[in-house]
Amino acid sequence: MLIRALDRFFRHEAAGGIVLMLAAVLAMLAANSGFSGSYNAFLSAKFSVTINGEGLEKPLILWINDGLMAIFFFLIGLELKAEMLEGKLKNPRDVILPGVAAIGGMAIPGIIYAALNWGSPDTLRGWAIPAATDIAFALGILALVGKRAPAALKVFLLTLAILDDLGAIVIIALFYTAQLKVSYLIAALIPLAAMAALNASKTHRPAPILLLGVVLWVLVLKSGVHATLAGVITAFFIPMKDKWGKSPLHALEDGLAPYVLYIIVPIFAFANAGVSLGGITLADLAQPLPLGIALGLILGKQIGVMGATIALVKLGFAKLPQGVNWAQIYGVSALAGIGFTMSLFIGGLSFADPDQMNAVRLGVLSGSILSAIIGFSVLRFGPKSE
Repeated sequence: MLIRALDRFFRHEAAGGIVLMLAAVLAMLAANSGFSGSYNAFLSAKFSVTINGEGLEKPLILWINDGLMAIFFFLIGLELKAEMLEGKLKNPRDVILPGVAAIGGMAIPGIIYAALNWGSPDTLRGWAIPAATDIAFALGILALVGKRAPAALKVFLLTLAILDDLGAIVIIALFYTAQLKVSYLIAALIPLAAMAALNASKTHRPAPILLLGVVLWVLVLKSGVHATLAGVITAFFIPMKDKWGKSPLHALEDGLAPYVLYIIVPIFAFANAGVSLGGITLADLAQPLPLGIALGLILGKQIGVMGATIALVKLGFAKLPQGVNWAQIYGVSALAGIGFTMSLFIGGLSFADPDQMNAVRLGVLSGSILSAIIGFSVLRFGPKSE
C-alpha cells in the first residue's frame, strides 16, 4: 500500500518541486534550531581526495556545489542537446517567443538588482542572482494547477526555462570564472579530444565518456573556470544515436533524471537554503542585497517575460501559443520568478561572506515563494482558455 502510494507520488509532475520544498524547509529548521551548530559544522567539514599529498581538499558544501551540481548541469546539458537536435529548440520559429521572453526575464531582474545595488560594488557582483528560473519548482507549481493549464502553456514555460538555464550557463562561464590557470585548460584539451573521438565513433557505451568527463571536471576545477561547466560540456559529447540506432543520450537522461531530481537537487537545497532568521527584521529584507534579489524575481521576471511577450505579439513577430490567453502568460511570467536552485547557486558563486549569503538566501526564498503564490493564484483562479 505504502509502496503504491509512493510510486503514485513520484510519478506526479509536481513531485520534484514538493521534494525540493521539503528539503528547503528542513534546511530552515536545521539553521534555526538547536541543531544549527551541527548543521553548519557538517557543511564546513573538510573532505579530501589526495594521492601523495596532491589532489582536492574542500569543505563538504563545496563538494556539493562544485561536484554534485556538475551532475545536475550534466543533465541540463543532455536535455539541451536533445531539445536542440530533435525537440522544442530544433525549429527556430518555435523558439522566438519563449526565447525573447527568456532574454527579457533575465535582463530586467538583473537591471532591477543593479539599480538597487549600484552604490555598493561589494554587492553589485550578485546582479545575476535573480536572473535564473528553477525548472523543477516552476513546472511543479504548474502541475498543481491541473487541467486549467493547457499543454501549450507547459511547453512555453519549459522552453523558456530551458533557455533560461542556457543563459545561466553562459553567465557563469563569462562572469564567474576565477583567475585562469592556462596550463590546466590546455591539459583539458586531451579529454576533450578523446570524448570527441568517442562521440564521432557513435559508441553505444557512455561509460568511457563519463570517466573522461570526471578528468575534465578536475582539470576545469583546477583551471579556475567553474567546474560545473564540465558537466555541460561532457553532456554534449554523449552520442544521440549509436551504431545500432539506439540513443545513449536518452537512456542516460532517463536513468539519471530521478537521481538528480529526488536526491542531488534536494541535497543542494538542504545545504544552501538554511537561512538563519535570528534577529532578522523587515528592515533587513529592505537592504539592497536581499531586496534587489526579491524584487528582481517578483517584478523583474514578470515585467521581462510579460513585456517581451506583449511586444513580440503586438508587433506581429509571434503569436500566443494555441489555446493560451494573456492571463495565463502573466501567470507563467510570475512562475519564472521562482529562482531557488539556480539563484542560490549563482549566489554562492557571488558571495563567500556568511552574512551576505544569509541575505542572498533571504532574498531568494522570499522572492521565489511570493512568485510561486502569485503564479499559482493567477493560473488556478484566473480566466481559463476558451
